[in-house]
Parts: sequence; structure tokens; C-alpha cells
Amino acid sequence: QAQLVESGGGLVQAGGSLRLSCAASGLPSIRYTMNWFRQAPGKEREFVAAVTWSGDFTDYTDSVKGRFTISRDNAKNMVYLQMNTLKPEDTAVYYCNAGIRVATAGAYWGQGTQVTVSS
Repeated sequence: QAQLVESGGGLVQAGGSLRLSCAASGLPSIRYTMNWFRQAPGKEREFVAAVTWSGDFTDYTDSVKGRFTISRDNAKNMVYLQMNTLKPEDTAVYYCNAGIRVATAGAYWGQGTQVTVSS
């Protein structure tokens, strides 16, 4: 059974940092692109960052460029999102997603982890 489990969310002051992790298991044997999405209260879910299977290509939404870094460790089936210089507008539930295309939601989702940035 395919499963994505996020961790690392929490409450942090503006300017602080958090590192989100996503543990993948049971995915079919396809070289997945891994995406992070987020959803703030009252807003639609939006793309945040992506990394291809090989790790040689990453993509970010404009609002997080220069502050967030996505990475993966295929040997451990892990994906990470390092978030620095956090802003209150980064407050959202962050979701890990496995798919085929960058910035396009795939079939597999985690349950989400809450990130709250206080001003």
C-alpha cells in the first residue's frame, strides 16, 4: 500500500526555519517526481517545490525561490523541504505528493503537516 508521511511542521517565528520530511513507502516501481504543495486557510492548494527522480532538476514557486530548498534521498525513500526565512504568508498545511510531472499533482498524497509562522 502506497504511503507518504510528512513530518517536521510546527510553529515558528517569522525569519525562522523548518525542515519538512516526507517518508515514502509502497509506491509502485516508477521513478517519481516528488512535489510539495501547500494549502492555506480559505485558499486553494498550490504548488511549492518539486524535484525529479535523479535530483538534477528542481522547481519552485516564485514566492519561495531563494528561501526553500527541496532535496531527496532515494536510498532512504525520503524527500525534504528546507524552509528558511519563513514569513507569515507561508502558514499552511504542507503536503508531499508523488507524481510524474513537475508542479503537477500526482496520484499519491500524504496527510499533510501544519506549518504556522507567527509575525
